[in-house]
Amino acid sequence: MPEAEDVDVAIDPERLKVDVYRSGGHGGQSVNTTDSAVRLTYTPDDGGPPIVVTCQDERSQLKNKAKAEKVLMARLLDRQIAQQQEALTEVRRSAVGSGDRSEKVRTYNYPEGRITDHRIDFKYYKLPQFVEAGDLDPVIDRLIAWDQANRLSEPPNGASRN
Repeated sequence: MPEAEDVDVAIDPERLKVDVYRSGGHGGQSVNTTDSAVRLTYTPDDGGPPIVVTCQDERSQLKNKAKAEKVLMARLLDRQIAQQQEALTEVRRSAVGSGDRSEKVRTYNYPEGRITDHRIDFKYYKLPQFVEAGDLDPVIDRLIAWDQANRLSEPPNGASRN
């Protein structure tokens, strides 16, 4: 687990429940007489499942609470990092696509001498000139026109169209 600094994760005190109880395990001189074990239950504000941390390692309730708080901070930091990684992974997946044949951009058909650009539904029947002579202008001009038309049809800066 990552070590959490005090500034990394903010804990809302209203969402934190602290329970103290007697330690379990083998008896000792003060095991059954003092409430030294601590249980922290934190309910995150994103609606996820509650995080429960218990500590009964030390004889002192204050030391157990401090240890439990460190573990809770580390778990919250780990959860925050995992959420950020998941969001980044989702962005990457949407940018890359699935790689299916339905996502193909362009087809080069050599027997027919044809190039088909599937994004703009454009067919160009001069494949040898396109590949050998570098005659890219007809395809590029159509792509530029298509891109400009798409940009003009979108509302600026996320404004809604009525």
